[in-house]
Amino acid sequence: MTAGTFMKICREQAGISQVKLARLLNRTQSCISKLEKDQKTWDIHTFRDWTKITNQAEAGIAFLYGVDPASILQTVLQISGAA
Repeated sequence: MTAGTFMKICREQAGISQVKLARLLNRTQSCISKLEKDQKTWDIHTFRDWTKITNQAEAGIAFLYGVDPASILQTVLQISGAA
């Protein structure tokens, strides 16, 4: 899974639109779209802030360390009762 795909899943699970996330990150919606499509390089500050806003900081850290993010997200959803 790519960083863009992972971050898109985090955003969608949080119920946040690209427009709202762009506003929260002080970015454009176009920038968010390009990041999610891996057409733009991630910087660590955006990655960190994105995972905080979507309440996926732990999953973001796991992703950076190579842990399967699908497993992490599934576990988080089960714990939160959303799965």
